[in-house]
Amino acid sequence: MPARLVVLVSGSGTNLQALLDACADPAFGARVVAVGADRHDVEGLARAERAGVPTFVRRVEDFSSREHWDAALAGGVGAFEPDLVVLAGFMRLVGESFLGAFGGRTVNTHPALSPAFPGMHGPRDALAYGVKVTGATLFLVDAGVDTGQIVAQTAVPVADDDDVASLHERIKTAERTMLVDAVGRMVRDGWRVEGRRVLLGAAAGPAGR
Repeated sequence: MPARLVVLVSGSGTNLQALLDACADPAFGARVVAVGADRHDVEGLARAERAGVPTFVRRVEDFSSREHWDAALAGGVGAFEPDLVVLAGFMRLVGESFLGAFGGRTVNTHPALSPAFPGMHGPRDALAYGVKVTGATLFLVDAGVDTGQIVAQTAVPVADDDDVASLHERIKTAERTMLVDAVGRMVRDGWRVEGRRVLLGAAAGPAGR
């Protein structure tokens, strides 16, 4: 049986589309069973609907507290019984209820080589610092900001004539490839966490995850 993915989005859903395209091949080993968002009328939801994938929305402003929203988000995701949750451009921090249910099997991407340049402006901060190489990171989500154990990374050279937009665009292209490859390995071959290390495939051992 293919692994069950729930993908959370906040915007255009280009990473979601990359996963939908990959899942069209049975050999990938997964299917997207639902797409959730924190607001209505985003292209990510439209992509899911065009693909025939169920969607749900949990808006922060519809709840009396962030804790209630977080619990409702966890309930929405849990209704689809995912093996892996992918935050694909999801612009909200999840909390205790969500991590209690899906910690260790939720991944997110960051447009920098963690632990460098965490937060909302990784490409801008990397460019301002003058690095020659930056990239993208896939990590297991924890209670911090881009602090979870690293699943995969990909490097992107910084060109002398880069601005934030051009650098970020190249990072996003590399990020999509990394995301699809790493999620595929996780669902097909399993993963295991040892301290700060995430072991994939054969290194995860016979049980995998």
